Amino acid sequence: MSIRTDNVARQPREVTGRMVFVWIVGFFAIVALVNAVMIRAAVSTFGGVETENAYQAGLAFEREIAAAAAQDALHWSVQARVAAGTGGTELEVIATDAVGRPLTGLTATGRLVHPTDKRVDHVVALREREPGRFNGATESVVGQWALVIELSRDGTRMFRSRNRLFVR
Repeated sequence: MSIRTDNVARQPREVTGRMVFVWIVGFFAIVALVNAVMIRAAVSTFGGVETENAYQAGLAFEREIAAAAAQDALHWSVQARVAAGTGGTELEVIATDAVGRPLTGLTATGRLVHPTDKRVDHVVALREREPGRFNGATESVVGQWALVIELSRDGTRMFRSRNRLFVR
């Protein structure tokens, strides 16, 4: 038995102008394809800007500070309970004054605000069931949310709170 080995050296490929052109075009085509995919992903998942006009938001800041000071001077106690059930997510708000009496004559609104996507926010219609007690429901939500509660009287906002919560 004999073993034959051929020591045939392989000739290296010759680099031609056409090969360099194909490699360069291929490289930039891959870069353009990856950019197109990333742009599509970014645009399709963008939920919108938080502030449409930063200048106007800056001007409104002073009014917000004054409203917060007026709210603190009222010494109201507002408690909220969020419960996720099979039929949806229920929100209950109890509002009392500084001495513990239920607040009457108020209009309450509630919003469950998603921290990253404005498109999935939920407005909860709150109705006054008894003096100082407001109830409402929305479709089922789970995860991390911000609960925004606003109480107003005759169209003037008297109270606003924003709290983070986790709904299970």
